[in-house]
Amino acid sequence: MPKNIHKNRSNSGFTLLEILVVTLAIAILSAIAIPSWLSFVELRRLNTAQGQVYTAMQRAKSQAMKEKVTWQASFRENSDGIVQWAVHPSSATIISKAQWNDLESGIHLDADTTLQWSNGVRRVRFDFRGTVTPPLGNITLNNENVGQAKRCVYVSTILGAMRTGKEHPTPNDSGKYCY
Repeated sequence: MPKNIHKNRSNSGFTLLEILVVTLAIAILSAIAIPSWLSFVELRRLNTAQGQVYTAMQRAKSQAMKEKVTWQASFRENSDGIVQWAVHPSSATIISKAQWNDLESGIHLDADTTLQWSNGVRRVRFDFRGTVTPPLGNITLNNENVGQAKRCVYVSTILGAMRTGKEHPTPNDSGKYCY
């Protein structure tokens, strides 16, 4: 009796149609997830930059109190559009020699920034008691890849109190959206 060859043969593998359906499903899910993931990553970069700005201001205040001289946190955008920060004693000769640190690319100083502007540098100064040499202000950062997202660091009082904030859909009493 002849053996039935087809009876023992197994059907293994996938059909072309099954592979196309799975590939299409993966492509659709990727098209939905990737923009959200990239936006999340850029927002994290903006939050990191805000943290660096806040830490720079805290460090300037701490150094001023420790060394009993006026220190400042300085911020600028260099010619390449990179925002930089430095913490140093408050002296014109030292500013040019300060060690400037870069924030990540894509982070910019927003027009809502109100820290004192002098010679292309935004700054906040702390005296030997850790109090702020007026005027007070804030630094507001945005990321060109995240749309309207903003992060800000405020110097709230002359006693050197600082706080962070983020964008809101409605403005505060001063008309600012980052508070």
